[in-house]
Amino acid sequence: MSEQLLIQKLGAKGDGIAFDGNRPVYVAGTLPGEEVLVDREDGNIRLVEVLKPSSERIKAFCAYYDNCGGCATQHMSASMYQTWKRDIVVMALKQANIETDIAVLEDAHGDGRRRMTLHIRYINKVIEAGFMAPRSHALVAIDHCPVTVPALHKAPNIAREIGKVLGFKSKPVSIQFTASDHGLDVDIRGHGQASDSLRQKLIVLAEILDLARIAIHGDVLVERKSPSVKMGASSVIPPAGGFLQATEQGELTLASHVLKFAEGTKKVADLFSGCGPFALRLAQKAEVHAVESDAASLAALDKAYRVSQGLRRISTETRDLFRRPLLKPELESYDCIVMDPPRAGAEAQARQIAGANVPRIVSVSCDPGTFARDAAIMINGGYTLEQVIPVDQFTYSTHVETVSLFTKQIKKKLRRRIS
Repeated sequence: MSEQLLIQKLGAKGDGIAFDGNRPVYVAGTLPGEEVLVDREDGNIRLVEVLKPSSERIKAFCAYYDNCGGCATQHMSASMYQTWKRDIVVMALKQANIETDIAVLEDAHGDGRRRMTLHIRYINKVIEAGFMAPRSHALVAIDHCPVTVPALHKAPNIAREIGKVLGFKSKPVSIQFTASDHGLDVDIRGHGQASDSLRQKLIVLAEILDLARIAIHGDVLVERKSPSVKMGASSVIPPAGGFLQATEQGELTLASHVLKFAEGTKKVADLFSGCGPFALRLAQKAEVHAVESDAASLAALDKAYRVSQGLRRISTETRDLFRRPLLKPELESYDCIVMDPPRAGAEAQARQIAGANVPRIVSVSCDPGTFARDAAIMINGGYTLEQVIPVDQFTYSTHVETVSLFTKQIKKKLRRRIS
């Protein structure tokens, strides 16, 4: 049975929020001030019709937007979108009782996302590739994703060809695509160990499709061309399926702020360093110690460093910073700490930093909530949060990143003169 609702505000996930008494009702694809018709089925709310649209509503540019779970905000005007996304950061810090300078949202979409993960399924005996529908395991088959770089527009067709070679699998399979400087880097996930026969078929397919590299769960089957990406003046070959910033412009934007905040420091620890997007740039002026739990990413960083010219020393350490954070004596050997943890944040490391005397901490975060938690810990330890810059490389999604500077006044110990 349908009912009419008045949308009163936007939530952190981009859903419009109406109220049933004091209880919030979340309606995806709606905007404040809109009168909408919805259906409730098994506790789920489905938008039926927008009866009175907001003046901030615009037409989505993607043909799959109404069904695909990838983007959440293509129906918002640019001004509403920018305000809403910055407010995600504002509210996270407010809830942690943190007041600081929060810059305007910086657009870092650039040419589009250079990474995407597609799912392949057998539907009515036909192989389909695409994304999942919102809050569902139903597949939305696509021809291409318009928020990706042009090199990834052919990825769904490549995924279907890979699916044909894999054969029927009852277990869901996903394929990660990365646009490298010399072609597509492909990592198949969810398939399990492949037979020698299947591996050979996939190697032949990589030749036919002109893929740079193809792997199964990081196990490289063939590397036809170097799947390298530029990081500053260096060229890095990330491990198959390894982490990269979502967009090239996003990496450049984050790195530019990291370099600005670290300017003038001589010895830097780059924590959660990945394969080196910050370390390789920081090393142009400072000595860097890169710490990361993924040995393959560190190996890629080390290899890039050794063939680069004009860099200062980069040392590496494989270490789980969740279980073994750098301790106070280790931290205090650096004049700047850079850290870029995953969405879970870096609570254990933040607690160690809070008790240490390091003049500058540069934090890059992909989750405002865990960032606010970790920031509060460091502030309670005597640090000042000077500035927070929201960065938007996941355009049209609910994700927003931040790069921030913390400082601490270090009192120099006076030596007692012995007469």
